[in-house]
Amino acid sequence: MNQNNDESVLYLKYRPKTFAEIVGNEDVVKVLESHLDGTSKQPIPRSILFYGPTGCGKTTLGRIVAKELGAKGSDLKEIDSADFRGVETARDIRKQSIYKPLEGSHRIWILDECHRLTGDAQSALLKALEDTPSHVYFILCTTEPQKLLSTIRGRCAQFQVNPLSEKEMKILLRRVVKSENETLPKEVYGQITQDSLGYPRNALQILSQVLAVEEDKRLSIAKKAAEEHSKTIELCRALVEGAPWKKISNILKGLDEDPEKVRRAVLGYCQAVLLGEQRNDGVAAVMEEFLEPFYNTGLAGLVLACYSALFSED
Repeated sequence: MNQNNDESVLYLKYRPKTFAEIVGNEDVVKVLESHLDGTSKQPIPRSILFYGPTGCGKTTLGRIVAKELGAKGSDLKEIDSADFRGVETARDIRKQSIYKPLEGSHRIWILDECHRLTGDAQSALLKALEDTPSHVYFILCTTEPQKLLSTIRGRCAQFQVNPLSEKEMKILLRRVVKSENETLPKEVYGQITQDSLGYPRNALQILSQVLAVEEDKRLSIAKKAAEEHSKTIELCRALVEGAPWKKISNILKGLDEDPEKVRRAVLGYCQAVLLGEQRNDGVAAVMEEFLEPFYNTGLAGLVLACYSALFSED
C-alpha cells in the first residue's frame, strides 16, 4: 500500500506533460497538434483561449502548448488570479513583450482565470493581443468566458475544455492505479468516477485518499472523500432523489462553485444514473432543465433550474 499519498500528490504527479498523456478532449488536442506539427494549413494562433470548468485541464493544455512552442525558463510567464494587479498587470505584459526570448524560441504568457481582470485591464490587454510581436504568444484560461470582453474573445482561437466521460475517467483512473502498482475493485472505480463528476483533478484527489487506506476501507473512503470535496455532489443527489425544496435551497445557499461547473456536474451525474437503470423519467426531467448554459444567468439560472426540475411535474 502506498503510504505517502496526500490529497494532491497524484494530481500533481500525473499531470500530463505531453499531448499523448492527455485523456479526453480529443478534438481539442488534434486541432492543437495539427497547428503545431504543420499538418494544418494555418499556424498556431498568437492568442488562444481555453475555457471550461475548473479542474478539466485548461492550464495543463496551456503549458503543453508553451512547451511545444519552445518557451523555456524565464520566457514562460504564468500569471494566476492572485497576481493580477488590474491595468498594471496588462501594461507590464505589453512592456515586456517587446523583448526577445532569452532561453527559448518564444515568449509566452499564460493568464489563468483571466476573467478576473478589470474592464480597464482587459482593454489594455486587448492592445497587446492586437499587436503581438512575432516571438510572443498569449494563452488565456478561464472558467467564465462571458466575463471577458467580446473583442478579446474575438482575437483568440477558442477551445472548450470539457469534463471526461465515464469511459475516459475510468481509463485515467486505471492508468494511474496501474502506475502506482495498486489494484481497485470495480465498485471503487465506479464510485470515484461518479463522484468526481468528470473532473480529473477531483478524481485524482479522491484516489489519493483511497489508496492511502487499507483495501477493506477504500469504498467507504471514496464515498466520504467525495462528499467532503464538494457540495455539488450533495446537490446532484438531492435533485435525483427529489428532495424537498427546503433541503435543496439550503444546499444552494452553501454552494461555492461556478454555476456552469455545477450544471455540467448535474448532467454528468444524471447521465450515470440513467445508464445504470432501465428507466427514470424524473432524472430525465432534471437533465432537461440543465441543458442550457449558465454563462449569462449565473447563480440565478442555477437556482431556477433546480426549482423547475423539482416542480416540473406539478
